[in-house]
Amino acid sequence: MDVEKLERVAFILKTVAHPIRLGIVELLDSNEKLCVGDICQKLNTEQSLTSHHLANMKLKGLLNAQRDGKNVYYSLKEKEITTIISCLENCRCNMG
Repeated sequence: MDVEKLERVAFILKTVAHPIRLGIVELLDSNEKLCVGDICQKLNTEQSLTSHHLANMKLKGLLNAQRDGKNVYYSLKEKEITTIISCLENCRCNMG
């Protein structure tokens, strides 16, 4: 077993393990880049909370951020992260 690889995967899973963060990943998978206002509108979330999640995901290396005037546009660093999320969406684990 490659412990380093397992730790990297666990780090990524912990980073996206929140419904808003998963929503951000899905949105950025289907949109090249979005600003926080667009993300809030599409997820129906508050800007301060969404900004917090975006900053956390950027800090942990999952997102790119590019300033354009007053707006910061976010994009996925690696689109491959959506593959694991798609696989997990198909799991029928007992959530009871």
